Amino acid sequence: MLLLLPAAADESLPADASLPVVATFSILGDLTETIGGARVTVRTLVGPGGDAHVYTPTPADARQLGEAQLLIVNGLGFEGWMDRLVEAAGYGGPIVVATDGVAPRRTEDGGTDPHAWQDPANGRRYIENIRDGLVAVDPDGAAGYRERAAQLLADLDGVAARMSESLAAIPVERRRVVTSHDAFGYFGDAFDIDFIAPVGTSTESEASAADVAALVRQIRREQIPAVFVENISDPRLLEQIRRETGAQLGGTLYSDALSSSDGPAATYLDMLTYNTTTLAAALATAAADIGVEPPAPATSHGDPK
Repeated sequence: MLLLLPAAADESLPADASLPVVATFSILGDLTETIGGARVTVRTLVGPGGDAHVYTPTPADARQLGEAQLLIVNGLGFEGWMDRLVEAAGYGGPIVVATDGVAPRRTEDGGTDPHAWQDPANGRRYIENIRDGLVAVDPDGAAGYRERAAQLLADLDGVAARMSESLAAIPVERRRVVTSHDAFGYFGDAFDIDFIAPVGTSTESEASAADVAALVRQIRREQIPAVFVENISDPRLLEQIRRETGAQLGGTLYSDALSSSDGPAATYLDMLTYNTTTLAAALATAAADIGVEPPAPATSHGDPK
């Protein structure tokens, strides 16, 4: 969970100060703010709607990291620019690797899929690792960190249960969708959905004409019912695929970044809920189009937070 590097000699916080923490992208920032509460000040490097795959750190990022007492990263190769930033900032403090303890998913080309947060079971590990990292750096705040993390874990369990309920009525053979890049493999493994993408696990990849043509043939042949755009990706490629196949445009999914605070996926729990609702609605419509009884409307459970 926690990679302890040389830290400042005095790690205690003054009574009127908050713990300065840097999180690499918006999902980690949200979890850290929720667990840390008023005791932490979180600087998120890649904010809502940002693409951490292709992010270029700025001098301001280096300054912020140089002043931090804790750094929280995803790991699994997600932040390819992180080592350069740590060196530029001269950061020598502790680092929480949020995916520590997660069983990595292997991609078809033998690589590692870094998008582990898409499975709520892995989300639990993220919460526990962030909690333990905060406790290690700021033991005086341990009780609060543990209490807020326990509430967040309970909320996540409720969201996960509702996700399973929402998807249960979709016939397994219709749980096939196309997304911009391969960011939903952990989600698919957890809920038995086959996500197909024209590019790999990083948005730095580009689909060739041959890749797109092969995907179009596959969608037609296997009658894949829905195509989804992602909040961090250019939608033009998927719009082309939709036009050429007649697949339904299912909406926008949030993959590597949260929405703005006034959007539908402003928190990690909101993101899981929104993605599931969007997927279930599109797949239910597709199932109805081929004569399969659609699922009953989900019962409202209120705010997942």
